[in-house]
Amino acid sequence: MSQPLNLSALAALPSTIARPNYARDALRAGILHIGVGNFHRAHQAVYLDDLFNRGKYLDWALLGAGVRAGDQAMRSALEPQDWLTTVVELEPGANSARVTGAMIGFVPVGGDAAAIVDALDDTALRIVSLTVTEGGYCIDPATGSFNPEHPDIRYDAAQPDRPKGVFGALVAALKRRRDRGIAPFTVMSCDNIPHNGRVAMDAVAGLAELTDPALAAFIREKVAFPNSMVDRITPATTDRERTMIEERFGIRDNWPVFCEPFRQWVLEDNFPTGRPALEDVGVTFTSEVAAYELMKLRILNGGHAAIAYPATLMGIHFVHDAMADPLVRGFLDKLEAEEIIPHVPPVPGVDLQAYYRLIAQRFANPDVGDTIPRLAQDGSNRQPKFILPSTRDRLKVGGDVTGLALESALWCRYCAGTTDTGDVVRLDDPNAARLVPLATAAKDDPAKFLGLRDIFGDVADARPFRAHFDAALNSLWRHGVRTTLQRYLNGEPL
Repeated sequence: MSQPLNLSALAALPSTIARPNYARDALRAGILHIGVGNFHRAHQAVYLDDLFNRGKYLDWALLGAGVRAGDQAMRSALEPQDWLTTVVELEPGANSARVTGAMIGFVPVGGDAAAIVDALDDTALRIVSLTVTEGGYCIDPATGSFNPEHPDIRYDAAQPDRPKGVFGALVAALKRRRDRGIAPFTVMSCDNIPHNGRVAMDAVAGLAELTDPALAAFIREKVAFPNSMVDRITPATTDRERTMIEERFGIRDNWPVFCEPFRQWVLEDNFPTGRPALEDVGVTFTSEVAAYELMKLRILNGGHAAIAYPATLMGIHFVHDAMADPLVRGFLDKLEAEEIIPHVPPVPGVDLQAYYRLIAQRFANPDVGDTIPRLAQDGSNRQPKFILPSTRDRLKVGGDVTGLALESALWCRYCAGTTDTGDVVRLDDPNAARLVPLATAAKDDPAKFLGLRDIFGDVADARPFRAHFDAALNSLWRHGVRTTLQRYLNGEPL
C-alpha cells in the first residue's frame, strides 16, 4: 500500500528508500533559491541533503521562492509534503529512491515579488541561488549583453519598489540591505549560461543602473556573483513518473524528480558572507570554472541541440531512441568529433574524447526517459549559447562548418512547425510567433531565417556558413531528414 509523502509518513516508508537522518527542525534557512524546478531538486538540494546527512552546516537549508505561475504550482505541490521531495536515480537495472529534506519552506508566490524582497531582510539568508533558465537573464542572444529594453526589465525599472521579476526583487532587496548597513547576500547562478556569474551581475547591476547608479556601483563592488557549472540530466515529471514511483516504491509524491545517477557541480569560491562546505560532498571549487563550463555547454548542451531537431522531424520522442537511430547517432558523433570538440579548450585533468563518450552513454540511458521535446524547447535562447559559438570559432580559423550549418538548418526546418510526415510540431519557445513565419518563408528563401540578427549575429554574414545553411535547408525540404543526414555522413554534397 502506498504512502503519501510527508514528514509523519517517513518512518513508514520501505527501508530501501533513503531518507534524511537529521532532525529537520534543527535546520535553519541560509539559502534562498529562486526557480524551484526538477533540476534544482535533483542537484543543489541533493548536495545539501548529503551534507546535512553528515550532521554538518544545518544552518544552510533552502528556502524556495519564485515569481511565475509554475513556481506557485510547485509550492502548492510541495507544501502538503512538508517540502520533501522523492528523487529517483535511473540506472539500468538498479533504480534507487531517496527522500530529500534540504528545503524547509517556500516564500508565498503572488502578483509581484514583494514576498521575496521581505524574506531577504533576514540576515541568515547569505546566498541567493538561481535556476531561472537560459532565457531568464534578459540578455541579447546575439551579443550576450544585458538588454535594458526587455519587458521585464522595463517594468521593474518603472516600479522599483514593487518589482515583479527576479532581478527587480534582487535589486530591491540589495538596496534595503545597503540602506540598513547589512552585508549583501551572494548571488549564485546555477543556469546553463557561459560565465553565468557575470551574466547575473550584469542583469542585477544593469537594472539598478536604470534607476539608481549609486546602487549599481555598490552591487558591482560589494556583491559576489560566483561562476558555476552544473550538470545532471533531469527529465520533466509526468503521470508516467508519478505512477512508477507509487507502484515501484510505494510513495505518493505530488511532484517527484527522476534523474540520471551522474551529477557534477563546479563552483568558483567567491562567497564573502560564507558558504557550506560543499567540497565535502563532491563539489569542485576552482578558479577554472570557465573551462569546465565551456566544455559542458558545447559538448553536452550542444549535443542535446544536435539530436533534438532531427529526432523531432523524424517523429522520435525519447532521447534514448534517438541515440539508437544510426543516422541521429552518426550525426552527433561526426559533428562532435569534427566541428565541436576541436574548438573546446583543454580542461585540467579531463580527456575531452572520454568526456564525450560518457555523455553519449548518458544520453542513451533508457531508464532516464528524457524526452526530445524537452531538448528542443527554447531554441532561440539555446542556439546562440550552445551551437553558434562553435560555428563562430570554426569560421575564424577557416574550418568546415557543414555539420554546424546543418544543425542550424535542422532547427529552422523544425521551426516551420511540421515533421517530415506532416505531423504538427508545437514550438515551446518565447519567440515562436517570430520563428514560425520566418522558418516557413525560408523554404523558398533561406536568407529569411538568417535575418534573425539577434540570434545569428555575425555568423549570418559568413559566406561559407550561408552557403552550407542554404544547401542543408534545401535538402531537408526536398529530400527529407533521413536522406540529408545520410548524405552528410557519407561526405556527399547536400
